[in-house]
Amino acid sequence: MELPRYVLLEKAVGQTPLQCMEAWRVENGVDSDIPLTYAGRLDPMASGQLLILIGDECKKKDEYLGLDKTYEFSVLFGIGSDTHDVLGRLHTDESIEIQNLSEQLQKMASELVGDVELPYPHFSSKTVQGKPLFQWSLEGRLGEIDIPTKQSEIYALTLGKFETSSRKNLALAARAKIDTIPEVTDTNKQLGADFRRTDIRQDWEDIKAGNPLPRQGLGKIENEPLPGQYTIAHFTCSASSGTYMRTLAKLIGEQLDPVTPSLAWSIHRTEIRNIT
Repeated sequence: MELPRYVLLEKAVGQTPLQCMEAWRVENGVDSDIPLTYAGRLDPMASGQLLILIGDECKKKDEYLGLDKTYEFSVLFGIGSDTHDVLGRLHTDESIEIQNLSEQLQKMASELVGDVELPYPHFSSKTVQGKPLFQWSLEGRLGEIDIPTKQSEIYALTLGKFETSSRKNLALAARAKIDTIPEVTDTNKQLGADFRRTDIRQDWEDIKAGNPLPRQGLGKIENEPLPGQYTIAHFTCSASSGTYMRTLAKLIGEQLDPVTPSLAWSIHRTEIRNIT
């Protein structure tokens, strides 16, 4: 069988890019001595198109890393996390009502189009002084470094539908997403002891029970029950390579009036553009 130069695969939520790539190798009977590599990552909680280079095309990986991408992603308001998605330690804020949410988000989506400088997520593989940011985070040493930023360009950002979810259903859905990741037992590959999932699962259990979680830097909220319903807004974004939808989801909450915690509830890459 003559192999193509590359293939576009659909990575599932919970898969790593490597797992997705190697599953394709097995399914298609591709010999282990034929090199494969992925050009551009997707986070464990993200799904969608993953570009796999095959054979000699792997040598041209750098030529593929700058390709523009399109995503469908959704933002959950009222809950934030240190990873900016559901696979992080959570924090909540007082139950606040956001006035004119649709109008605010429509205006914000228009204003964010263009050049934007975004910080790398604290839980990312971006290296600082030879160490990935997630390792600095796990060691509690972020205060010792400057968080790097990346200049990105957002070509289009459009607001789609809204949905609401009960607190219980939200927590159950988040738990289902988290549990899609196979248990990490290799201590050399554990990210904070199996992605810190014991603590993160407990955070979502607290959300389900209505127990407020620590606000960032402010400690526990006393006598402030969590709301029974949460709002999720859906967006479509076309952007330059390396634009983190997780970071964009956090930024959207920060720019609301009043400022509210937010995280990327879902991320799906629908297109890798201009592949030659």
